[in-house]
Amino acid sequence: MYVYYLSRELQRMGHDVEVISSAPLPEVSEGIVLHQLRSSSIYHPGSSFRKNLLKVRNLVDLHELCASRLGVFAEPWAFSFRAYAKIKERCKQRRFDIVHDNQGLGYGLLSVKRLNIPVIATIHHPLPIDRQADLEQATGFRQRQRIRKFYSFIRMQAFVARRLDRIITVSQSSAKDTNLFFRVPPDKIRVVYNGIDTEIYRGNEEAGRNRHGLIMVANTDDRKKGVLYLLQALQLLRDDGIKLTIVDDAARHSSYIEDVGPLPSYGCKLVNKLNLDAMVHFTGRLTREELAQHYSAAQIAVVPSLYEGFGIPAAEAMACGTPVVATSGGALPEVVGDAGILVPPANADALAAAIKQLLNDKQAQRQMSEAGKKRVREKFNWEQAARKTVEVYQEAMTTK
Repeated sequence: MYVYYLSRELQRMGHDVEVISSAPLPEVSEGIVLHQLRSSSIYHPGSSFRKNLLKVRNLVDLHELCASRLGVFAEPWAFSFRAYAKIKERCKQRRFDIVHDNQGLGYGLLSVKRLNIPVIATIHHPLPIDRQADLEQATGFRQRQRIRKFYSFIRMQAFVARRLDRIITVSQSSAKDTNLFFRVPPDKIRVVYNGIDTEIYRGNEEAGRNRHGLIMVANTDDRKKGVLYLLQALQLLRDDGIKLTIVDDAARHSSYIEDVGPLPSYGCKLVNKLNLDAMVHFTGRLTREELAQHYSAAQIAVVPSLYEGFGIPAAEAMACGTPVVATSGGALPEVVGDAGILVPPANADALAAAIKQLLNDKQAQRQMSEAGKKRVREKFNWEQAARKTVEVYQEAMTTK
């Protein structure tokens, strides 16, 4: 949703915005031009090597197809060169003041710089953190090798990030880690917090009349989201009659192999393994409005992540007046502030204790509910994010 909200606010400020993307396409506001680029990756649902081979048009297509067949995530590399070709083509009709990359960080961006256009990128968090989380929870040598191969594009991202005009990160924590993992000089990094759409994410009086249970919003296949530790905490609370709603699919397509159809998600497999079926419900995908209703109906939003570059679910829950129990991983302390309880990452005992404590303290729930709404209004809004992003654009344009 980063592209949708940022481009919408930039347009409202009077800027002319064009978005270049490949599948899955982002939603954009009316009046914003969306250029769709093709992809030869076999990681998309319904794709296969044989189907995509028939669509190969050039060496970029062939490289992406063969690399993905071998287990390498080549989309950032391939997308960057296709985007460069599209920008070069569009420059015949118009002039771009800035190119803003959303964490693709492919080599093609360096070609864009040769068009004499400043290029900046947003790094939500550096992906070596994801790789490490996946490796730590991998089972067996073969799975670890698949993960290392899949993330082999990270070296390219670090190389490109150091050579762009400016880097935006969405938290101080992410800024520090971008410097640590990608060695981007601190004087090139600017922090611009994400916003929350408070027209959608706000307290729903009807849904909130009888708040009950816990909610977690995450792709549970992403190991750093910490679903393992939340489910272990739920085991410890089995006698307390607590219900957990997980906003995620119970089955999805694999990230590391050619598409073979939906498979049970990591979270769903853990629920079955830990015998928690009666305590956990998966919603599947929800609209933003439905998600806001689920936040408003929950007593506590739990964010058990090992790391977050920002922590959108925590901020969305806070905007809906839902108290948060989160870990201290990454940027979560920056986001949550006094609107929740923080515990160490990867600690099921601490998570269970904090959940039980907050469930039994109605006064603390009310205080955190009000603190969360206030914090989101003051610190996390898209209009403010867009203004600060434009300041980074102007800086990049004047110092190029």
